Amino acid sequence: MTPPEIPLLRVGGSHREAGRQVGAACAETIRSAFDEAKIPCGRTREEQLALADRYREVTAAAYPWYLEELEGIAEGAGADPRELFACMIEEIWYEPYGSRVQGRCTDLVAVPPATAEGKVLVAHNNDMPRSYQEQLVAIEWGIEGEPFVLTIGNGLWISVGWSSVGLSFTGNELAPLDERIGIPREIQFRSMLRQPTFEEALREALRPDRASSYNHVIVARDGRVANVEGSATDAEILRPDERGTLAHTNHYVCERMQRYEGDPSYVPHSSARYRRARELLAAAAPGSITAERLREMLSDHEGAPDCLCRHPERWGETPMGSATAFWCVADVTEMVVTFGRGNPCDSIAQTYAFG
Repeated sequence: MTPPEIPLLRVGGSHREAGRQVGAACAETIRSAFDEAKIPCGRTREEQLALADRYREVTAAAYPWYLEELEGIAEGAGADPRELFACMIEEIWYEPYGSRVQGRCTDLVAVPPATAEGKVLVAHNNDMPRSYQEQLVAIEWGIEGEPFVLTIGNGLWISVGWSSVGLSFTGNELAPLDERIGIPREIQFRSMLRQPTFEEALREALRPDRASSYNHVIVARDGRVANVEGSATDAEILRPDERGTLAHTNHYVCERMQRYEGDPSYVPHSSARYRRARELLAAAAPGSITAERLREMLSDHEGAPDCLCRHPERWGETPMGSATAFWCVADVTEMVVTFGRGNPCDSIAQTYAFG
């Protein structure tokens, strides 16, 4: 059955006011987040919170606005702000190595000369358990004094976003070995979204006090692209190839960054999607890639179960297995985002256009 549309929530005002609106709208998901989180073996609930407090100290010094926003979310949802902050620290919830990455995502980028009409295009499949798919909400953030931002996530965690200054933010989760006390990567990503320029967003992705890093894909409507393959202490920036294409999945591609790989058992699975994504992009004739064609690529099932469009229920995986929870294709030139809940091969396409 085709999944329903993702609801659009519009919030605004100060960070605290906007947070309060998000908390009220997504209260059920937010209130249950800490209780449902799996505390690593050997720690108690209080020990986990005490560890989170150390990350909070670093974040408070760098992002006082974020604590205001999170406290607003807690107020709106009737939740404990200390517990909510702990939930934002992906770095402290993992068991050591082995199956560390829960989100399995694919990014495709196409810029001239690859695209039709000289467009700048970004496509993304976000792979998470189906339970995350059910919680999805698109949020339009109208924070006073900041660019308008559209995000897709579950009200607490943000997976992707775009801003009115002509920037697209997608990416893939990695498992770096050098994680440390610092600004959690999910919170760092929230800060990147509010930056007024490409250069400042890139600088934010590389800030030295980060706890770890995603693989960030930052794309500007003028065609600038920075794929930041990062860890806590290092990073390599990739650009589109001579054809004007780029792909990334959930492992370190750059030779110098491979020493930070913390989940080597998953690399072959991520590599299969990476190779297929590159094959699809390479097979397109110069000047032929459109937003519609990118959605077709996201819908590819070649090499299942390690395919771009994941349906774990089709090949007998656990219901908590990684499935394509949502997809999106952004025409960054026009700042028009098309997205849908569930798999791109079978979902309702929704459109958001920046004014």
